Amino acid sequence: MKIFGIDPGSERTGYGCVETDGSRHRLIVCGAISAPPNATFPEKLLVIHTRLAALLAECRPDSVAIENLFYSTNVRSALKLGHARGVAMLAAVEAGVEVVEYTPAEIKRAVVGYGRAEKTQVQQMIKLLLGLTAVPSPHDAADALAVAICHVHAQAPAHVATVLAAARPPKSATSWRHYRP
Repeated sequence: MKIFGIDPGSERTGYGCVETDGSRHRLIVCGAISAPPNATFPEKLLVIHTRLAALLAECRPDSVAIENLFYSTNVRSALKLGHARGVAMLAAVEAGVEVVEYTPAEIKRAVVGYGRAEKTQVQQMIKLLLGLTAVPSPHDAADALAVAICHVHAQAPAHVATVLAAARPPKSATSWRHYRP
């Protein structure tokens, strides 16, 4: 299964794609999308959308996980972040891929085990979980990979139940009352 994670941002949007069998994860691609500094805000959104659409077409993931908005005291920053999230979601929907959202606390809890973990802790866990020699750079890429791994961990119980059900022999009796040796 391939999961594509997105850490949206108006200045820099992180992305990362992970392939997993449910227990082992393998990095496919990661990085960050940045528009030229002198670009207008609409031009930056176009760059984010175009690049994400190309990456999704190249990676062909099974689902896209995106970081949900956090509450900010700066309304202008939150609004710009909302626009970037919308453009990222549009690219995923256009690619025909399921989109799921996770809060920053859910992501940290899934990756580190603590919902208020520091960025460096998340980055180190991503390095360990993916067997990398160095922390993914820039930090937006590590955050996007954390979003993808969060989705993998959220799917794990359902995946395990499916595997166990497939391994179970077919039932002939539905209760002890009907059991005949």
